[in-house]
Amino acid sequence: MEKILNWGLLSTARINRALIKPLTASKRTRLLAVASRSQSTADAYAHDWNIPRAYGSYESLLDDPEIDVIYIPLPNHLHAEWTVNALRAGKHVLCEKPLGLTLEQVDSMVKASRESGRVLAEGLMYRHHAQTLRVKQIVRNGDLGKVQFIRGSFSFKLNREGDYRNFKHMGGGSLWDIGIYPISYARMIVDEDPEEVFGWQSQGQGGCDISFAGQMKFPNGVICQFDSSFDSPFYSSMEIVGTSATLSIPKPFKPGKSNTLLIRREDEEKPMTIKGGDLYLGEVEDMVSSILEGKPPRVTLQDSRGNIATILALLDSAEKRLPVSFKE
Repeated sequence: MEKILNWGLLSTARINRALIKPLTASKRTRLLAVASRSQSTADAYAHDWNIPRAYGSYESLLDDPEIDVIYIPLPNHLHAEWTVNALRAGKHVLCEKPLGLTLEQVDSMVKASRESGRVLAEGLMYRHHAQTLRVKQIVRNGDLGKVQFIRGSFSFKLNREGDYRNFKHMGGGSLWDIGIYPISYARMIVDEDPEEVFGWQSQGQGGCDISFAGQMKFPNGVICQFDSSFDSPFYSSMEIVGTSATLSIPKPFKPGKSNTLLIRREDEEKPMTIKGGDLYLGEVEDMVSSILEGKPPRVTLQDSRGNIATILALLDSAEKRLPVSFKE
């Protein structure tokens, strides 16, 4: 009988709800425990979501010998610290994006993964969905010709007062939270790092960007333009322009069970329906396959490091108001 992996949730963050369903649905996982900074909060959360074990500290969860995998949905500035702690405790880790806020943090996480022999992966759920895999296939097959331009957007109104995403010292800002999606999508399509970036930002009272617009120039000549914002109505899209056709992806980052892609060639438009399952199930199954079968995670640590390096270069550009040559 194949081993069932016991999972623990490190905090009671809102995003947990997206993982609870696939963790329950997968035949190779069991949601065994949740931890909070107070026992009463953990107990209430465990009761509401039918989770067998509740811990009043993060350390107690890491000390549970029956927990195999830790999911980390903490505020961005805590990702590195608790990922390293979990890996050193002998746990595999699925960490929400962004993996870290500096290259030094990411390198320390990668080192802890290697030294512990445990799997570490970044939670970019859209990368595992059937729609994304089909888009990659369309590009790889040359159906669009040679890719020339990529455009991406992701925005929503962030109105929750006190939300950590509004504060720079907590790793806040639209770029870290949602700008990472079009950035990682473009890097996935081009399959390399940009050679030069340029960014503009509008800052909020918390010292981080509430809106960001940027450009990335890749060595093969592809140009990507993207924007992200906490001050605009909800909107998301990706568009890939090739020498012979354009591919529009209306729901690139949160595709559902039925999605439509649109390929345009001159005056002809061809819709394409893509079926897909639960958005986060692929992420869970990919993690399980990496642990039980030794398969490399679809989102590699090298890929995650490239995302962080690109974001840091864009932030540097916005501060200097100058183009920045990309150097990892």
